[in-house]
Amino acid sequence: MKNILPVLGFIGFFAFGIAQIVAGFLGIDHHLGGFWAWAAVAVMFLFRFTLPITVGSFFGAMNVWGWHWAFAALFAAPGLAFVIPGAFAYIASLVKRREPQL
Repeated sequence: MKNILPVLGFIGFFAFGIAQIVAGFLGIDHHLGGFWAWAAVAVMFLFRFTLPITVGSFFGAMNVWGWHWAFAALFAAPGLAFVIPGAFAYIASLVKRREPQL
């Protein structure tokens, strides 16, 4: 029973990746056409270069599926949910450490 959680996590992660690829394909197809959408998918699988699909998934979620830009950004690059607060915390620590000038 305790071995089911990693399996469900894998299935969820895989489904999220497929949804990102579909959104990326639809976003690139919407803005640039079908040839470039297929080219981006081919580049992603052949060269492991995912930036075009990531940008396409943002525009696919926002323009094709009608999501708000903030939710589309979190869908396309979920790591931003950790990077942005971390950057703010780092900047706050630098400001707090700074000595007052006389």
